[in-house]
Amino acid sequence: MIKHIVMFKLKEANGKSAVENAKEAQAMAAQLKDVIPTLEKIEAVCNTSQADQSNYELALICDFKDMEGLNAYQTHPAHLKFGEFISRIRESRACIDYEY
Repeated sequence: MIKHIVMFKLKEANGKSAVENAKEAQAMAAQLKDVIPTLEKIEAVCNTSQADQSNYELALICDFKDMEGLNAYQTHPAHLKFGEFISRIRESRACIDYEY
């Protein structure tokens, strides 16, 4: 199995705060499970308001059977659409993929 964890530091964009953008991205990401067959599991989580505000606002925690599944996810049209949206509202991104 492959665990894919990606975190996004978001910015104010599209007339919304970073927190509002995180909530919108969270809702979009949660829908990916319904349309991408190789995505075994996804958790889309937002930083709690009580946490340090220097934290990243959004994290996606995904499971795939193998790297081929992750690669298929990366190029799936639904993921590409999400990527277009997130690229307009992000300051930075951090990611790790590991086998477990």
